[in-house]
Amino acid sequence: MPRKNTPDATSADEVFLRRLRRHHDELRWLYMELYDNADMFGELVSQLRRFYDERPDALRALDAEREAQGAWYRSRDLLGMQMYVDNFAGNLKGVEDRLDYLERVGVNYLHLMPFLDTPADRSRSDGGYAVSDFRRVKPVLGTMEDLSRLARKCHGRGISLCMDFVMNHTSDEHEWARRARAGEGEYMSRYFFVSDQGVIDRYTRDVPQVFPTTAPGHFTYLPELGQSVMTQFYPYQWDLNYRNPRVFNEMMYNFLYLANQGMDIIRIDAVPYIWKQLGTNCRNLPQVHTIVRMMRMIGEIVCPGIVLLGEVVMAPVEVVPYFGTVEKPECHMLYNVTTMATTWNAVACQDTRLLRGQLEAVCGLPREYTFLNYLRCHDDIGWGLDYATLSTWGMQEVPHKAYLNRYFQGLEPGSTSRGELYNADPVTGDARFCATTASMCGVEAAGFEGDEAAMEVAVRKDVTLHAYLLAQSGLPIVYSGDEVAQVNDYSYKDDPERAEDSRYIHRGRFDWSLVDRADEPGTVQARVFSALRALEAVRRAQEVFDAGAEVTIVDYSDPAVLWIRRRAGEKTLDAVFNFSGEDRTLWMPTRAMYEDLVAGAAAEFQTFELAAWDFRWYLSA
Repeated sequence: MPRKNTPDATSADEVFLRRLRRHHDELRWLYMELYDNADMFGELVSQLRRFYDERPDALRALDAEREAQGAWYRSRDLLGMQMYVDNFAGNLKGVEDRLDYLERVGVNYLHLMPFLDTPADRSRSDGGYAVSDFRRVKPVLGTMEDLSRLARKCHGRGISLCMDFVMNHTSDEHEWARRARAGEGEYMSRYFFVSDQGVIDRYTRDVPQVFPTTAPGHFTYLPELGQSVMTQFYPYQWDLNYRNPRVFNEMMYNFLYLANQGMDIIRIDAVPYIWKQLGTNCRNLPQVHTIVRMMRMIGEIVCPGIVLLGEVVMAPVEVVPYFGTVEKPECHMLYNVTTMATTWNAVACQDTRLLRGQLEAVCGLPREYTFLNYLRCHDDIGWGLDYATLSTWGMQEVPHKAYLNRYFQGLEPGSTSRGELYNADPVTGDARFCATTASMCGVEAAGFEGDEAAMEVAVRKDVTLHAYLLAQSGLPIVYSGDEVAQVNDYSYKDDPERAEDSRYIHRGRFDWSLVDRADEPGTVQARVFSALRALEAVRRAQEVFDAGAEVTIVDYSDPAVLWIRRRAGEKTLDAVFNFSGEDRTLWMPTRAMYEDLVAGAAAEFQTFELAAWDFRWYLSA
């Protein structure tokens, strides 16, 4: 309910009106350019005020604190973790009960994988991305009240919550879809219905397919209507028609409703797809940027403490437009997808040249741009690499992808990785890859073989890759279970609804027994867990890890060596990584006094030894 006319309410009025005045003219101009509908714009502004009035006082205070702080999401104190609620703790109340553990891990940014209501049939939920109701939590996970309480508990501990906001489509069981299927024109207009085969053929010609092997085509035929509906992802996910202002308005109301439950980071799923236009490839169209820009302004009017995280799966230099400009920003953060894939390419090839180029491209962007960095996530790893550059080194795309897939399955000589292919195409030979970080690093293989020497290398590789993750600029995210070296879970094959989707190999239930082993000195879990906590502590303590630090990539002569240099104030960090199965002797630029930030010791030297798959963080003044 709106607040009564008290001095505090008057102050709140002034805050809202100040924010609205700041953005009103641009917001109206963009809206009218897209929709030319003054009545719908008036409704939008009225609803912005309603959601502002309904925003809890604690969240308003957090908004004010973050506005004063500025770019709070760029702090070097932040460490993120991604997880499925049910796999981690059963339900939202279970997550609340496990907050002590998350604090112990050092996590203060928690990405809860999709938890909104989806079809009861798991095979039609797409892992939570087929939303049936944007204002209802999946019943097995809890209620919206549970979510709000979890957010309050997290905020009390300094933990921010991230959620997925699926803007591109709804489930075919969403109320809009059910009413559209019943023939109601108002709701049919919220999707793309087509009866002309010629239009479908044009889409087929111009628009790339998202899942050509598992969900081919762009439309699904509905015999009860004698028409087809656009379904770019899966047949049970109906693409929303953002040409209709009612769709935009209602989805913004859903966005603000979720923000008012205490969400801090809203991950906009599949951003490039949300605007469709016949005759184009329906990707990254200018109207997409208009929508994201309006979304950014709407957030800054009602709930300026939140962050927009864009899911744009492209190379960093290509995703840059989704940051917008300094004057007209869009997303606060974007995923560093290509760097992730290129990292695993460097592991398989023991060659960091392509990775160096990728990191140099990121370093060349304005420091204000914030990327979310990770070694792996809930999804597969696609080999979207720079094949033009690889070809100059004699590595052709098709055979190179085949090599990577063989390597990470453990089928290449010398490989200790274990995992499985996803969405493999027997015609093109193309495929993606799935596994946990520990299994890709060799922990699973060494444990199965009982090879302690191999386990020593596997643990070192795992820790080194995390040290490399933390040395990058941006927000580091670990996947739940990686902190205790959890390996692949093959039990998904016993579940008929999941057996065909190998991504569940790394989406297994969190093994809490591994946490107990993390307290036992000498175990794999203890070695990984303690090492990661020590690295996080160093990162938080040293200003060279600040988001505004100057970062360069050293062109070292040995291609197996990755060398990241960070400078802040009078201090320089040389973060050096050996992506090789052999020991190395390396040279610093000059003989000087260097402090080993991990070992906590300082010495004067110019050359140093680096074991296979090892690293050093050397600080100098």
